[in-house]
Amino acid sequence: MKNEPFFTKRGDAFIPYPVANGPWDPNSMHGRVVIGLLAHAIEERHGSDEFVPARLTVDMFRLPNIQTPVEITTGLVRDGKRIKVVEAEFFSGGTSMARASCQLLRRTENAPGNVWSPANWDAPLPDTIPAPTDRRLGMNGKWTTRPIVGAMGSLGPRRLWMSEVRELVEGTPMSPFVHVATGADFASPFANAGDQGLGYINSDVTLYLHRLPVTRWIGFDVVNHHASDGIAIGECWLYDEKGPIGTSTVAALAQRKPMTNVPPP
Repeated sequence: MKNEPFFTKRGDAFIPYPVANGPWDPNSMHGRVVIGLLAHAIEERHGSDEFVPARLTVDMFRLPNIQTPVEITTGLVRDGKRIKVVEAEFFSGGTSMARASCQLLRRTENAPGNVWSPANWDAPLPDTIPAPTDRRLGMNGKWTTRPIVGAMGSLGPRRLWMSEVRELVEGTPMSPFVHVATGADFASPFANAGDQGLGYINSDVTLYLHRLPVTRWIGFDVVNHHASDGIAIGECWLYDEKGPIGTSTVAALAQRKPMTNVPPP
């Protein structure tokens, strides 16, 4: 049976399916689909093959209800020959819930000379890793994973592969940009979960890409977490099966009651 998509399109509105819900409240939308839908609208209305969406920042300041239709507005801030800047806003029931800014850069040649870069990770490819038996690793079928090392809340290195298993918008295959944007929110729980569960809810995501993924698997490597006064930051380096593609960075606020149903180490 085909997996249910996260949204269906009805006129100018996007209608959420129940699977679009998140971990904090069963009636509220998951941050990943908020980000994915903003990326979808930006790319559909303003993208082109000549430009790469090099930076997407999404501020999420309200939790949308999964029973309420969604509308996305977009506008060009800058429409240059080398740089485009697009803003988008996510409305649920007529109320603004999130806002995005996307910078698109024209493809060209790399600058001459050699520049130092970190070594590529030596992770095994996802097809060589058995599928996990604990369905919580993909929130019971919202996505699929292939764990590499560590786990949500374990103390130490954490790496995994993630792939989408559903359409974001019914009848529309996920583009590479929408695919990685939808998964980018995972940087928050993966980087910020601790040995007592997930106690932080992220308020934003910034996705940087120097190229779009060319395979369906996205690798997440936790490289940073710090917290002070209930404010946390987390960062993951992102890969596809061909190598590094960018980073996902998040800011998060401490919740009074941590989410404890994260998969065990």
